[in-house]
Amino acid sequence: MNATGALVRPRYGEASLADVLPSVLSCLGVPGAPDLLGLEYVLHDIRTVVVLLVDGFGHQLLPTARRSAPTLAALAVGAPVLTAGFPTTTPTSLTTLGTGAPPGSHGVVGFFLRVPGTDQILNHIRWDDDPDPLRWQPLATQFDRARRAGVAAWVVSRPEYNGSGLTRAAFRGARYVPAADIDVVAERVLEIARSARGPTLIYTYDPLVDSCGHLYGVGSVPWHRAVADVDHLVTILLERLPRTAALVVTADHGQINVPEDHRIDMDADPRLRVGIDTVAGEPRVRYLHTAPGAQDDVIATWRSVLGDAAVVIPREQAAAEGWFGPIPEEHLQRVGDVVVICTGDTIVLATKTDPPSVATFVGFHGSATPTEMHVPLLIGRR
Repeated sequence: MNATGALVRPRYGEASLADVLPSVLSCLGVPGAPDLLGLEYVLHDIRTVVVLLVDGFGHQLLPTARRSAPTLAALAVGAPVLTAGFPTTTPTSLTTLGTGAPPGSHGVVGFFLRVPGTDQILNHIRWDDDPDPLRWQPLATQFDRARRAGVAAWVVSRPEYNGSGLTRAAFRGARYVPAADIDVVAERVLEIARSARGPTLIYTYDPLVDSCGHLYGVGSVPWHRAVADVDHLVTILLERLPRTAALVVTADHGQINVPEDHRIDMDADPRLRVGIDTVAGEPRVRYLHTAPGAQDDVIATWRSVLGDAAVVIPREQAAAEGWFGPIPEEHLQRVGDVVVICTGDTIVLATKTDPPSVATFVGFHGSATPTEMHVPLLIGRR
């Protein structure tokens, strides 16, 4: 019981989302940037790299997407597979990409986190200045590194993300260019690439595959429509980018559909609330902050109730097993005393504290199953 064999460990420093931008910067001539992904073989003569992150578009979803995404499907033939960081949630992954560091190092180790020493639960998507993003995430970003080395660094993304806490944590150092939809993204990226006068990094992002998966499910008509829109963007960029530019496409995580009978509401089972002060994390990975002396009892109870539907471990074990990468004590305190990692297609809801919309979702992510953990690395150029 509670074996982790069905879960995928992050491959930090070998083939993970944290290794993408350092490898790109190495190809753009940044001194000391390690090309751990071996991109020099493909990008050795490239002066501009566009990195597109498609939220929720995990590697194992490519077969499902194939009929709606012929360009992406062609790029995927023989392409390498990376792992996201842990947990496989958007704020964690975006900061992992932007800093080039594992979650334990940058400290954004979940979607909802309790701020140590307080009762505050931080939602990283709705975050401005409290806590200060530059203190909460203390590392320099890869955009900082690019700029210091003379590489122009740009972020082209939705206007509403500009200046947010997450944007400042993950992408500070880049010049931000607002783009409200996919067509504007294509225009802005092409403008920057065509006017580039030296080595240039352009990062851009699409949120709709993920949001359609949450709302309607992976494989639904809206999901396929969102995938087709991304494929359209990729096609335009590959046709119109200068020959000295290349496109790198990746994702922050995959996504799974969760049936109604695999949803456990911890607030509907009194056993699952005993000994718990605060609940954080999200439905696929719960962080349980326990009352003093209650950690062992909470672990025993949750293992008994959930059985093989989840791996239930103390946070010290999660850290020792390398799920977060190197993690200082300051950042470890952001993780619950107990970490609950759902297996299969189970989720643990906390209906009294979750946003009400969460229980209505069809698709979820956050855990370390292959579908959630594996992300593509697709490279295209003219």
